[in-house]
Amino acid sequence: MTPEQISRFFTRSDGSYLFARWGRPIAPVVFGVEDQTISVLKGALEAVATLTGHEIAETDPELGANFMVFFIRDWQELVETPNLDRMIPELEPLVARLQAADANQYRIFRFDPEGGIKACFVFLKMDEVMMEIPADTLCLGQVVQSFLLWSDEAFLGASPLALTGKDVAILRPDVAAIIRAGYDGVMPVCADDPSHALRLSARVSGMLDS
Repeated sequence: MTPEQISRFFTRSDGSYLFARWGRPIAPVVFGVEDQTISVLKGALEAVATLTGHEIAETDPELGANFMVFFIRDWQELVETPNLDRMIPELEPLVARLQAADANQYRIFRFDPEGGIKACFVFLKMDEVMMEIPADTLCLGQVVQSFLLWSDEAFLGASPLALTGKDVAILRPDVAAIIRAGYDGVMPVCADDPSHALRLSARVSGMLDS
C-alpha cells in the first residue's frame, strides 16, 4: 500500500492527520446484551489483540473498565443510565444530535497525556439495520474500529471486514496489516504528522508481500 492510501485512513474530514493506538491494556465491559453476545465481542477483542500483541486486562487501575460497549434500543437510554453523564460531559446534547441524525452507532475516545488511547465508549443503537447484522460480524467490526483512532471517513462506504466464500466475516488483509503496523513497538503511540504514513506504508507493504 502506498503512503497516500494509508494516509486516507487517518486523515480526518477537516484535512488533519491523526493516528493513535491504545497506550494501556484494554479492560472491556459490555452492557445491554446476553452473555452469548458478550462472549462473541470479547472473542473478537481477543482476536485483534492477538494480531497486535496488545494486552487485554480484567480491570484498568485508573478507570476500572476502559472499553465500554453499550447496546441500546433508543438513544434516550443513555441519558437514563446512572452516572454516565460523569464519564461523558454534555451527554444530553450528544444524545440530541444522535437522535436528529438518526444515527445507529457512535464512538468516543479519551486519551492519556502521551496521546495514546486510554478509554473508548461504543454506543450501538440496535435498529432494524443493526439487528440484521450477525453478532460476530457486528462485534468484530466495532472492535476493529476501536483499536485505532481511524479517520471519521476511513470506512465510509467500505467496511473494514470482508466476507469469505462461506459468508463468514473476516478482517480485510489491508486493514489487518495497518493495525499490526500501527502496534509495532518502534512506532509512536500517536502521530499528527502525515509522514507517519510513510513509516506505516513500509511495514504494511512488507506484511502484504510476505
